[in-house]
Amino acid sequence: MPMDPHRDTPNLFSGPYIDRRSEAREAAAWLAEARADPQTRYLIASGTLQLVQDAQEPRIAWLTGSHPLVRAAADEDATLLGWYQHSRVVLVETRAGTSIEAPPGTRFEELRPLTSRLPSDEAGLLAYARALSIWRQRHRFCGVCGFASRPERAGHVMRCTNPQCSHEVFPRIDPAIIVLVSDGERALLGRQSSWPPGRYSTIAGFVEPGESLEDAVAREVLEETGVRVRRADYFSSQPWPFPSSLMLGFHALAEPGAQIQVGGELEDARWFTREELASGTPILPPPHAISYRLIASWFDRGSGVSLASRRAGAA
Repeated sequence: MPMDPHRDTPNLFSGPYIDRRSEAREAAAWLAEARADPQTRYLIASGTLQLVQDAQEPRIAWLTGSHPLVRAAADEDATLLGWYQHSRVVLVETRAGTSIEAPPGTRFEELRPLTSRLPSDEAGLLAYARALSIWRQRHRFCGVCGFASRPERAGHVMRCTNPQCSHEVFPRIDPAIIVLVSDGERALLGRQSSWPPGRYSTIAGFVEPGESLEDAVAREVLEETGVRVRRADYFSSQPWPFPSSLMLGFHALAEPGAQIQVGGELEDARWFTREELASGTPILPPPHAISYRLIASWFDRGSGVSLASRRAGAA
């Protein structure tokens, strides 16, 4: 099978950017070892904001163990992320409601606006840290008995402090399908009213309990567009920490002559030919999104020239 660069290269937030070494989380003295290691790097988060360099091209603003922000952090606010570029990395989260001033030359920023400007490995690391921060913030209390929970296993488990309960919660992700539907020669794209004018994208939605991924593809496409799909083939996946999704990409084949009936959350849905996509209309998702890769992979398989080249020429 020929290589498909859209499928065979890691999506944004994916890839071997970190050595997680999950066995290191079992060490009771993991934080003492991290503090004693002068090579340990600390990544600082305040809610969903993360510390980056105050520069035109953003980068992670690493702190050392001697920095006051790190030294003042409580043990339970630290999480071992793994080893990045051969150095141990620890996430330090500031307490909710705490006012914190960014060190000189740095600023706190949301990840999403920075995704296309960060190096891919740093974007992946910040996405990983953001997802863990959100999970920990949302599980500060036991969902079984209501007692406070405390972090264990280097911050990757939240355990209820009630000795009669001791319920454990592990990091959660929300699986969502995202699918490029075609009838062979046309691609089915939709748009939400909140998007910029002219932008269309692939169909997406969350997987429901008791539902397979293939069933979710068929249901979401039918609910959103009225189109029935005959087959769904897995493409690739992309972590999406806004707040905690895992996007599972598919290509699907529609029933011949399928008519569109818009429903659900979409404002509009249409069939687009390759020529229409190549012309620059509609506006497509950014290249780092799995939705764009789904579209480009389908386009390139049926065209002698890539979608990127055709749209660049049209522009």
